[in-house]
Amino acid sequence: MKLFDVYPLMDLNIVRAAGSYVYDEQDNAFLDFYGGHAVISIGHGHSHWKQRIAGQMDKIAFYSNAVINELQAELAEKLAKISGKKMYALFLCNSGAEANENALKLASFHTGRKKVVAFKKAFHGRTSLAVAATDNPKYTAPVNETEHVVFLPFNDVAALSAYFALNGNDIAAVIIEGIQGVGGIHVASDEMLQTIRELCDTYNSVFIADEVQCGFGRSGKFFSLDHAGVQADIYTMAKGMGNGFPVAGLLIASHIKAQYGMLGTTFGGNHLACAAALAVIETMEQENLLHNAAVMGDYLMRSLQQIKGIENVRGNGLMIGFDVPEQLKTLKQHLFKKYNILTGEAAPNVIRLLPAMTIDRVIADTFLQALQAAIDDLNN
Repeated sequence: MKLFDVYPLMDLNIVRAAGSYVYDEQDNAFLDFYGGHAVISIGHGHSHWKQRIAGQMDKIAFYSNAVINELQAELAEKLAKISGKKMYALFLCNSGAEANENALKLASFHTGRKKVVAFKKAFHGRTSLAVAATDNPKYTAPVNETEHVVFLPFNDVAALSAYFALNGNDIAAVIIEGIQGVGGIHVASDEMLQTIRELCDTYNSVFIADEVQCGFGRSGKFFSLDHAGVQADIYTMAKGMGNGFPVAGLLIASHIKAQYGMLGTTFGGNHLACAAALAVIETMEQENLLHNAAVMGDYLMRSLQQIKGIENVRGNGLMIGFDVPEQLKTLKQHLFKKYNILTGEAAPNVIRLLPAMTIDRVIADTFLQALQAAIDDLNN
């Protein structure tokens, strides 16, 4: 049997990993500045993460949500503390797409409305409703097409205000990434996020913060919206939440009421998933990783801005992007093939950096030196 061929694969077979490095079958080391789409938050194979999961394996790995799972309550308590969102409720699921799917459903349940406002270059997932709110027709099958979602220009406060003025009483939700990931590392402005909050309050719509990639500490604050001093009604989380173990969730404001049967999941919030997420939060607290993400992100941003040949360095914390001109369009591939550096990309000609929150100056400088050398190679 062959694999269903939907992924263009790099010529790399990773057989082990540790910290910020992954290794192929010949034991060649590759510096991981992408973390498998921002998933590796506390470094590959962190000792506490492994111990938490292994210890849970000796007890129970899984049972359904038909029984009490005290690990879920422990996770909710620790999430409330580290995020500051103590008046929210937690619903656990498995992936970012599933989190956004459930968030959009909750908004519709809560408001009784159908319309959703999303933004140009948005990516919210590949399941039915999440992909309908994703601005890429390649991902949208005919069965996903809907008239209920409108895409407005990102960071265009006037366009958003004008749309609400005409349609506000029909809008169930506004969904936005605090920092667009797949779209190319575009940071939502404070004014835009504050305007969304004001309009949702005025029209009783639900503000959904897609923090799947930009949340869980990556931006230097627990949620990227925290930089703007804004509170969403629903936060969605995944990616770095389990450091590679599939786990996701929603934080739901207290005015959105739960009903039995409203949401559900077979695997979401299982014992191993909770152990992985707890290990991530505990490590973030013990190693002060929110602070480290902010400090190292600032160092990388300032250093990148001094490198000639790349343009428009942007982001927050350890979610950074920059543009490369046409003559450097093979920069990502060159970094991989010659310098054993893994980075991400977005079209057109954008490189994305999403390293673990545990990186230090040595790791950062290793990357920066390789980047400068790669640029010099291509320019010459």
